[in-house]
Amino acid sequence: MVESKRLNLEVAKAVSALEEAMQKFELRNILYRVIFRGRGLEFDSYRQYDANDDASSIDWKASKRSNGLLVKQYIEERDLKIIFLIDSSENMVFGSTDKLKCEYAAELSASMAHLILNNNDNIGFIMYNKDVVKFVPPNKGIKQFQIFVDDLSDAVSYTGNSGIEKALDFLLSNADDSISAVIMVSDFLNVNAGHQKMLNLIGNRFETIAIMVKDPLDKSLPNIDAEVLVEHPVTHERILINPKLFGKVYEQISEQQEQSVRKIFEQSGIDLLSLTTDESFVIPLVEFLK
Repeated sequence: MVESKRLNLEVAKAVSALEEAMQKFELRNILYRVIFRGRGLEFDSYRQYDANDDASSIDWKASKRSNGLLVKQYIEERDLKIIFLIDSSENMVFGSTDKLKCEYAAELSASMAHLILNNNDNIGFIMYNKDVVKFVPPNKGIKQFQIFVDDLSDAVSYTGNSGIEKALDFLLSNADDSISAVIMVSDFLNVNAGHQKMLNLIGNRFETIAIMVKDPLDKSLPNIDAEVLVEHPVTHERILINPKLFGKVYEQISEQQEQSVRKIFEQSGIDLLSLTTDESFVIPLVEFLK
């Protein structure tokens, strides 16, 4: 039997780096309050707003009644269930740095999953290309983490064209109200206005975070004064370009695409973090959560 190929993942190193950063920023024990802003938490009482609180946590109706700024306090409920929605299309098997986009995304996802499971909560995941490739319902414990890492590491999982429609439809059809949050990880290169309605439903139904993982070449071309053959990953159409001459146009198109995606997520009530594979995800992710 031929052993399947594995991605080049450094999961233990990534997990340790994120754990250390979370502790340094004193976020470890308030992870869920930071990420989910009260969803999945049981209401306890009101307290006075202070400068360290997120302004979005202010209860304006209660504040008006009391003539002072009030925020809700919550009692943590256990057994939170978080679903990861992972893009495993061929789009993600690309890289000009030490890590392919799929490897970077896998290490990031595994690190977040480890934090969640260490809090005795549940993670599940959906891996998709143009179809749903894998679905594992939420569960807790080291075995669930090993299943997650094993599937993320399996190179066979990363194939096919990218398309998020069926994954979103599957999530909406199969996730019940016990799901606390959704963490989406992709380059989102194929997200467009046609996905707005489904993303609105996701954003309204679940606390949702979108993490955009891009390679530097997704954003800009190298400054090379030579002809380069570029192939479209889906249609396989080819075009001959000179990066030095076409570079500015390429950067503008890339920026416009990213801003379009950012606007779509913003209108859906979904927070978006953009990362590139040439920089560690640890500090940007912690700052994003903070």
